[in-house]
Amino acid sequence: MSLSFASDNCAPVPQQILDAVARVNSGAMPSYGSDPETAAVEARFREIFDWPEARVFLVASGTAANALALSVLCPPYGTVFCSEVAHVHEDECNAPEFYTGGARLTLVRGGDVMTPEALRTALAAEGNRGVHGPKRAAVSVTNVTEMGNVYKLDELSALGAVAREHGLPVHLDGARLPMACEKLACTPKAMAEALGAEVVVFGGTKVGAMDVEAIVLRDGARADEMHYRIKRGGHLNSKGRYMAAQMAALLEDDLWHDLAARANARCGILRARIEDLGVEVINASHANMLFIRLPVRVHEALKARGVVHFFDSGAPEDVVAGRLVCDWSTSEDQVAGFLDALRMAL
Repeated sequence: MSLSFASDNCAPVPQQILDAVARVNSGAMPSYGSDPETAAVEARFREIFDWPEARVFLVASGTAANALALSVLCPPYGTVFCSEVAHVHEDECNAPEFYTGGARLTLVRGGDVMTPEALRTALAAEGNRGVHGPKRAAVSVTNVTEMGNVYKLDELSALGAVAREHGLPVHLDGARLPMACEKLACTPKAMAEALGAEVVVFGGTKVGAMDVEAIVLRDGARADEMHYRIKRGGHLNSKGRYMAAQMAALLEDDLWHDLAARANARCGILRARIEDLGVEVINASHANMLFIRLPVRVHEALKARGVVHFFDSGAPEDVVAGRLVCDWSTSEDQVAGFLDALRMAL
């Protein structure tokens, strides 16, 4: 039995998505996103967010989605404010800087969950020096955060208010947005509206798709620029119907919500059982991701027993953080298998 808790990127693909891809794999269809499947997905996202003028662009990776989204909000001479451990900072290999043509990221200190006070401090520290400094251009928020925590709607609203005070558009990095919505029992619209987001990335891959992320632009006026940026960046998929079919399957009957609920539920059980064993869980809130603290020797013992997860390096007795991620396919048996391995390793 697989005991992989490394990432929701490692999960298999639900049958509904495979069936959807097979359904469009017949005959010829227009290329480069001009197919009816892509048009239907765009129409559905307009309904979901209640953004009548929204434009939607499908790409194959979260890195491309986030970097391209920021590129239409931030000019080359601008800066984007984000958490000091934001995915766009830690895990995108400077893709935002690349796709914006040289803009930079300004880190908001204080951990993975930005507070209005910390954002105001960062904005003030950057200042507004005219042509002698970068232009304050946008704010990027990730929900679920890279440390597994979930912003509540009122917390998002408070951040959005600060951004509006400074005239800054907001990007919502939604790699695990489905899990955050399920955790908060809210709709994607409610989350986007609370934050006042101008662009949302609706993550499909981590919730179960093969390789599709949706860039949802509130204002259709940015669409022409996005078309060019996607083409120039090498992300205009010629056979777009296959990505669209995946996203359409996720949106049909809110399959994304069901898949996110499965992942979150397994994670909730896992957290309760881990804490019953006296193991510290670091993240205060959670959706489908936990960070735990254990000696390196225990992490290594888990690895030896077949548990796949990420953990920091160190000497055997050093207590370090480890990450556990549940996905839509994580089973009760896998959770039980992990707990058995943990008991033996402690």
